[in-house]
Amino acid sequence: MARSGALRLLAGVRDGLSLSDQTGALKAMSPADQARAGRLAAAVLRHHARADQVIAAYVNRKPSTPVADILRLATVELLELGAAAHGVVDAAVSLTRGLGQKGQAAAGMVNAVLRKVAAHQGWADLPPQPMPAWLRDPVAAAYGEDVARAIEAAHQAAAPLDLTPKPGLTVEGAEPLPTGSLRVHGPAQVSALPGFETGDWWVQDAAAALPARLLAPQPGERIADLCAAPGGKTLQLAASGARVTAVDISPARLRRVAENLRRCRLSADPVAADALDWRPDGPLDAILLDAPCSATGTIRRHPDLPFLRDGSGIPALIDLQARLIDHALSLLPPGGRMVYAVCSLLPDEGEAQVAAALSRHPGLTVEEPDLFGTDPSWITPEGGLRTRPDYWPDRGGMDGFFMARLRKAS
Repeated sequence: MARSGALRLLAGVRDGLSLSDQTGALKAMSPADQARAGRLAAAVLRHHARADQVIAAYVNRKPSTPVADILRLATVELLELGAAAHGVVDAAVSLTRGLGQKGQAAAGMVNAVLRKVAAHQGWADLPPQPMPAWLRDPVAAAYGEDVARAIEAAHQAAAPLDLTPKPGLTVEGAEPLPTGSLRVHGPAQVSALPGFETGDWWVQDAAAALPARLLAPQPGERIADLCAAPGGKTLQLAASGARVTAVDISPARLRRVAENLRRCRLSADPVAADALDWRPDGPLDAILLDAPCSATGTIRRHPDLPFLRDGSGIPALIDLQARLIDHALSLLPPGGRMVYAVCSLLPDEGEAQVAAALSRHPGLTVEEPDLFGTDPSWITPEGGLRTRPDYWPDRGGMDGFFMARLRKAS
């Protein structure tokens, strides 16, 4: 059941749907099978090119798309996940026969190919799934070829579960990270972890937790979290004692923010509005702008992203980011501060945006970050903070982010 669900998810990605957008495709399955289907589909996407390279050695002609997906799924199960060959091959043959007359004709080929795949040597020596050229070229230009390969290796490894705890709290069995986040290694059911019901923490990548800490919110401050959903940063700001307005254009996503606020027993004011049009009803002390971006820093958690995008939307995102920065700065009083953040690997969305903002706004300055647990090498020449998936390789990596704290002239 989970295997057939994984194949439906892979077909959905080809049709332009993200894995997270396809929950309806699995609604007839048990929660356990849904979870396993998602894990299998993600694993295939992480090892897509490697699986194709292995399969190509044992087929005489290119199989049809549904059969190719079955072969990829079985190859990843056999060589990456270490599943028993007998069960994997039998399941793949059954799935192939279920494709109809053409599947019946291909079943013998699938059986023969997978028996050879099961004995294949050298899987671990194959290069990781490459980034698409529209992303890899600027990443290699910005950070170098060795870093690009290290990022690809980090993308291939499934990301661990990171939690942001309320101040002073922890989770039994979780690894404390240098920056204050907690990391859970291995499979885990989020709702079954200690502290979930009591709202002691929320799920948030360790890098994603840094922008709110860089803002350094203080009790009683009035802070706007612009483009707030899914809400991890709103929760951080609220936990600091600040008075938070969480602005997001999506009412549905804001409902999730509100649900997490209730679970964590925290208070904020969710407002459904376009951040470019929204204005506060009183003076603000600070703004956190986690701007819409290419999300290329999150591929380790979202392996479907390179299959869904082609880079064509990035110029429009860059224009939107600049307009959001200008609008956000207009909402701050003299001396007010703002953190601009994007979960992108592309300097055009991060470092270059800050440099351009400084040229557009005389008197605007960047305050160099001094965050506990971060490495000084992460600080950029502009005074921002850059994280990458290849950082902390011995701990399981982190998402790619850029962030900078800007101060208006007083």
